[in-house]
Amino acid sequence: MQGSAYATCRLRWTNSCEELLSQTAVKTYLPWVVAAALFMEQLDATIVNTAVPSIAASLQVTPLSLKSVVSSYILSLAVGIPVSGWMADRFGTRRVFSSAIVVFTLASVLCGLSTSPDMMIAARLLQGFGGAMMMPVGRLTIIRTFPKAELLGAMNFVIIPALIGPLLGPTIGGLVVHLVSWRYIFFINIPVGLVALYLVFRYMPDYRAEKQRPLDVVGLVLFSTGTALLSWLLEVFGEHTLSPVTAGAVLATALGLMAAYVWHSHDKEYPLLRLALFRVRTFRISIAGGFLTRLGLGGLPFLLPLLYQVGIGLPAWKSGLLMMPAALAAMGMKLVSQRLLKRFGYRQILIVNTVCIGMTIGLFSLVDAQTPLGLIVGLGLMQGFFNSMQFSSMNSLAYADIEQNDSSMASTISSSFQQLSMSFGLAAGSLVTGWYLGNVAQTDRLLVTNALHHAFITLAVITVISSLTFWRLKRGDGESISGAGSVT
Repeated sequence: MQGSAYATCRLRWTNSCEELLSQTAVKTYLPWVVAAALFMEQLDATIVNTAVPSIAASLQVTPLSLKSVVSSYILSLAVGIPVSGWMADRFGTRRVFSSAIVVFTLASVLCGLSTSPDMMIAARLLQGFGGAMMMPVGRLTIIRTFPKAELLGAMNFVIIPALIGPLLGPTIGGLVVHLVSWRYIFFINIPVGLVALYLVFRYMPDYRAEKQRPLDVVGLVLFSTGTALLSWLLEVFGEHTLSPVTAGAVLATALGLMAAYVWHSHDKEYPLLRLALFRVRTFRISIAGGFLTRLGLGGLPFLLPLLYQVGIGLPAWKSGLLMMPAALAAMGMKLVSQRLLKRFGYRQILIVNTVCIGMTIGLFSLVDAQTPLGLIVGLGLMQGFFNSMQFSSMNSLAYADIEQNDSSMASTISSSFQQLSMSFGLAAGSLVTGWYLGNVAQTDRLLVTNALHHAFITLAVITVISSLTFWRLKRGDGESISGAGSVT
């Protein structure tokens, strides 16, 4: 009897140790899995831009005819993100996330093998749908794996690819096109995708909803069509081929579809996106604050290369290198953000940090051909740190008061509005710059630089004003994540 009891206790102890080691391994490698997938998705959103001339020459078409190659990816993201939460709840996070990586990687191969614009557009649509599954499902898995006290550290790690992807995209794309062929900007996803798949099957938990909900097909059509139209309009905004009447009609249709979704989802038991979550104050402020902050920040990856190349006269490769300090600072931010949030809390950090972001944007209005490169690098470091701190704080605060069974819906809503805010931010930067530039030829370096300087000041003011959103936070908000209440 004693031997049998001893064997039973030993078996239980062994199983407990193995379970603990398994949980430790998951928490160690899961952020790497999600980060790698998000890096691929964010990188491909911008890497094509610098390769468009080479792709056009290879396919024997004009560069302008390839505009759809860029916009098709954005449209596919806008359509795919809203349904990602339902798919994760129905089929499980591991299956959906691994399928997304497979689809994304295969679509990347098809993009690289494309022999016509139509083939590439179709491949980019498929690639965007795979990318749409990555961001919300990866974030959902992180939220369900880590307790709230550990969520900030995991979010800090995962947010970095979302920040440096758009910054490194033009640089990597330019180097690849210069050294080899434009087709390799898609083929580089193959090894990353294979490694990510291996890690997914080994370390990613498989979460799914206890109670399956039916798919809101009507809501999917209304919301996805509305956001796709709005994203497309913002993507092509400012093109002379789009008349004011056409743009107004598309805008009215998009807003009408989204308003129809709000009416449709009001009394539906299982809506595509449960807008009632906006009643959670911290979630509402995080989404609204992030949306407004990105109006000032979203245009920087587009405006800064213009300043460096047109305003200062640097070659494209040097302009790309000047985007690197922001990426390095974003990675270094995670070393101090937890301590800062624990010391000062979300309310104080977000208010002050938003103002600091506005100030750094405004300081770019002083950069010209006479500015030492060392000062520009220092300004890039400041920008990268503050931006990374901002998005890490906002993204983690969104889930501070969200119940576990609502995490899937919250992740889908957050990702949908984040995608829209990125499109709005890029459009805002282009619109403001175009307003100051007027009908002046873009070859006039001095006038273009002055227009960019005025645009930076305007975007800085918008960003500083957006800090008012975070005044509605209370001192103790987010303590379950930051641990600020433990500081004496």
